Amino acid sequence: MHLRFLLRGILLLGVSGWPASPQQEAAPAETLTLERALALALESNRNLQIARLEVRKAEDKLAAARTQRLPGLSLYTLGSQRITALDFRFPQGAFGTFSGIGPVPATDTTIRSPLKPAALVIGQIKQPLSQQYRIGLVLDQLRAERDAAAERERAQRQVVTADVKRVYFGILQLQSALESVEETIRLYREMDRVTGDYVVRQIALRADNLQVKTRLAKAEYDALVLQGPLETQKEQLNQLLGRDLLMAFQVAPVSEARWEETDLAEARRAALQRRPELREAALKLKQAEADRRVKKSEYIPDLSFSFSYFSPVNYGPLVPSNIAGVGLLLEWEPFDWGRKRRELAGKSRAVEQANLALIDAQTQVAIDVGNRFRKLREARQLLVTGRLARETATENLRVATNRYRQQTVLYKDVLEVQAALADANHQYQSALLAYWNARAEFEKALGEE
Repeated sequence: MHLRFLLRGILLLGVSGWPASPQQEAAPAETLTLERALALALESNRNLQIARLEVRKAEDKLAAARTQRLPGLSLYTLGSQRITALDFRFPQGAFGTFSGIGPVPATDTTIRSPLKPAALVIGQIKQPLSQQYRIGLVLDQLRAERDAAAERERAQRQVVTADVKRVYFGILQLQSALESVEETIRLYREMDRVTGDYVVRQIALRADNLQVKTRLAKAEYDALVLQGPLETQKEQLNQLLGRDLLMAFQVAPVSEARWEETDLAEARRAALQRRPELREAALKLKQAEADRRVKKSEYIPDLSFSFSYFSPVNYGPLVPSNIAGVGLLLEWEPFDWGRKRRELAGKSRAVEQANLALIDAQTQVAIDVGNRFRKLREARQLLVTGRLARETATENLRVATNRYRQQTVLYKDVLEVQAALADANHQYQSALLAYWNARAEFEKALGEE
C-alpha cells in the first residue's frame, strides 16, 4: 500500500508538472513579444538604417541636380609673372595729324610694361536656356533612382521582418524542444530513483536500472545539444534588433493559427502590385528610358544667357582694367564622328534589357508566390495532424492513468505514455511554429509590410 501511494504521488506530479528548476524560477530580464521585436527591428536594425541612408543620399542627389536650373556663377583668377614684354607700338600720326601740332604721336612711339607680377580675373554668370529640357529629363531619372532606393528600403524592411519572425519562431521551437527534453529528464530521474530503490529491495533487476540510467544520460545529452543553438539564435535576434548580443530576454508564445482561405490567383495579382523588386524593376526601366532621352537631347545646341566680366591687373596703363559684356552663349558640336549615335544605340539596348528584366522578375514573383502558397498549405495540414496527435496522446494518458489506478498496467508504462504526450506537445508546437514561419514567408511573397 505504501508503494502504491508513492507511485500515485509520482504520477500526479508527472501529470500536473514538476516544480521548476532554480534557473526556470529566476525572473527573466525581459519578456519579448513578437510585436515588440518587430518594432525594435524596424527602428534599430543596422541594415535597415543603411537602406534608409541610401534613400536620403538619393534625395540629396536630386536636390543638388535641381540647382542646375538656376544661374551658374563662375570665377577664375590667374596670377603669373610675365616673362615677355607687353609692348604697345604706335607709329607716327597713328591718332591723326592736327593743324598747329602736327602728327600725333610726332614720332614712332613704344610703350613698355614692366616685367612684374600680374593677374587676370574673369567672372561669368550663365543662365541655361535650351538646357532646361535636358535638366528636366535628368531630374526624372534621379526621381526614379530615389524611388528605386525607397523600394530597396521597403524590400529590406520586409527581409528584416521575415528574419525576425524566423529567428523568433526558431527560438520558440528550440525552447519547446528543450522543455520537452527537461520534462523527460525529470521523469527519468524519478524513474531512476524508484528503480534504484527496487533493485536494493530486489523487486527489479539491475539491468532495468541501467536501462533507465542510459535513457537519462541520452536525454541530458539532448538538452545540451539544444542549449547551444538556442543561445546562438538569441544572439542572432539581438543582432537583428540592433542591440547588444548578450542582452537577456525571454520570448512569449505565439497565438493559435488563424485559418484564412487564400486564392492563389488573387495572391499572385496582389504580389505583382506590391512586391518591391517589381516596383524597382519598373523604376529601372523608367530610368533607362529617361537616360536614353537625355542622350538624345544632346543633339540640341546649348544656348545660355551670359554675363561676363574681365579685370586685368598689372598689365599696363593701356589695358582696360574692367571689361564687361552681356549676350547669348551658343555651344554646339555639329560633327562628332558618330559618337552620339552609338551612345544613343547603347541606351536603347539598356531600355530593352530593363524591360526583359521586369518581365523575368514578374515570372519569378509568380513562381515564388505559388511555392510559398503550397508551403503554407502543407504547414496547415501538418498543424491539423499535430493537433490530432496531441489529442490522441492526451487521451492515451487518461486511459493509462485509469488502468494504473486499476493496477492493470505498470508505472513504467504510464511514464512512457506521459513522455509520448510531452513529445506530442512538442511536435504540435513545432507544427504551429512551422505554420507561422510559412505564413510569414507567404506574406513576404505577397509584398506585405
